[in-house]
Amino acid sequence: MTGLKDLLKGLEYECINGNEDVEVSEVVNDSGKVTPESLFICIKGAKADGHDFARQVVEAGAKVLVVEKEVPCKSDTTVIKVKDTRYAMAFISANYFGNPAEKLKIIGITGTKGKTTTTYLIRSILEQAGHNVGLIGTIEIIIGDEHIHAQNTTPESYLIQKYFRQMVDAGCDTVVMEVSSQGLMLHRTQGFVFDYGIFTNIEPDHIGPNEHKDFEDYLSCKGLLFKQCRVGIANKDDAHWESVTKGHTCELETYGIDTDADLRAVNMELISGKGKLGVAFDVRGLMDFRAETAAPGKFSVYNALTAIAVCRHFGVSEDAIQKALLNAKVKGRIELVKVSDDFTLMIDYAHNAMALESLLSTLKEYRPGRLVCLFGCGGNRSRIRRYEMGEVSGKLADLTIITSDNPRDEEPQDIINDIKTGIAKTDGKYIEICDRKEAIAYAIEHGEPGDIIVLAGKGHEDYQEIKGVKYPMDERDIIKDILAKRR
Repeated sequence: MTGLKDLLKGLEYECINGNEDVEVSEVVNDSGKVTPESLFICIKGAKADGHDFARQVVEAGAKVLVVEKEVPCKSDTTVIKVKDTRYAMAFISANYFGNPAEKLKIIGITGTKGKTTTTYLIRSILEQAGHNVGLIGTIEIIIGDEHIHAQNTTPESYLIQKYFRQMVDAGCDTVVMEVSSQGLMLHRTQGFVFDYGIFTNIEPDHIGPNEHKDFEDYLSCKGLLFKQCRVGIANKDDAHWESVTKGHTCELETYGIDTDADLRAVNMELISGKGKLGVAFDVRGLMDFRAETAAPGKFSVYNALTAIAVCRHFGVSEDAIQKALLNAKVKGRIELVKVSDDFTLMIDYAHNAMALESLLSTLKEYRPGRLVCLFGCGGNRSRIRRYEMGEVSGKLADLTIITSDNPRDEEPQDIINDIKTGIAKTDGKYIEICDRKEAIAYAIEHGEPGDIIVLAGKGHEDYQEIKGVKYPMDERDIIKDILAKRR
């Protein structure tokens, strides 16, 4: 049992009913998980409002309600009114789990692109330097040897605090996490202060119903991170970096390639050969050494620079950084899979036109014999995305292999036909193989010397969703099976 007053530390509130000198068994925000003598936080979501369940949760045993508007309740129920229940939940959760963030160095990364890859790079470098690092991100949550499938890029504040508690108990001293604009907007990262807050880049995204009303709102929400951290690190090459960091309350550092940033990458050189692609570059400014990343393109240099900028504050040696950059791999993010010395094959999560164009344009810089792009599009999603991705691949790839992604409730062939509509705007060559396993086998079996083959769209996903059922399907396993049959 925990005293209510202890749970409310750090919050402005008013007790509008009952007695605040009570103890509660646990903190809950899901009406279906209420237990006797628990505290229930009424959260207004996109589809339901927790305030509407007030009477129900009290009947189920809730002892305390935290609200932002009046609700019907029994006379002996304690009701705590706050300005914003999401904001309150972050502090209540932190107090409930014993404020575990105070025992961790916390690194938060926000930006449209690069968050996932950079979190893994930072974790790899710091672990190699002897730190025990937890991770919270789009793909998974890592706590010691435990890997938990992620539901959101940035979980609800209660879950974040729960994971922090588990990380401390597992011996972690650091956590690196992706921080989405939604997470910042919905106060999921309140209740603690980030030691380091990083901004990678920003492009128009996540604008629409239940997300951001416009690009200015998106910018503003990203900028909240620099009011919640001790040291801010921003990509000075991004045109919006000053807008994002405006009004910052932290120390501020910059990194970049094209500007006079505090930490810079210069003298970039593309590296390729026998199934590998990368970039070598010199680090200048706050550090000075030669580095190489085992992933292709300028954006990989940005990811590496971000990681270097953070790990500098942990006193990591240049040698440790160099080794980690060469060995770090991120599942489904420009993930090179060795299948032949003659050509290069990679898996990437690029699942919209912007991401696919960035990836294919980067790979063309390596002057491949052929650039082969295999992809499909998700069902129950915008048809415009299909036209756009078809046009991008038709324009940039030498051969497009159109296949299935997650068709969901749609017919795979209907999706393929939409992609073909986009390709028809170009002179690009293509074939269609509806079964993704067969399509991957075709790509490998017809690989030619010097080819770069991209399996796009699925990335880290290990399933295919068809008619409401998720069937196991991991492209890495498919590739292993294909290679085993060839041998």
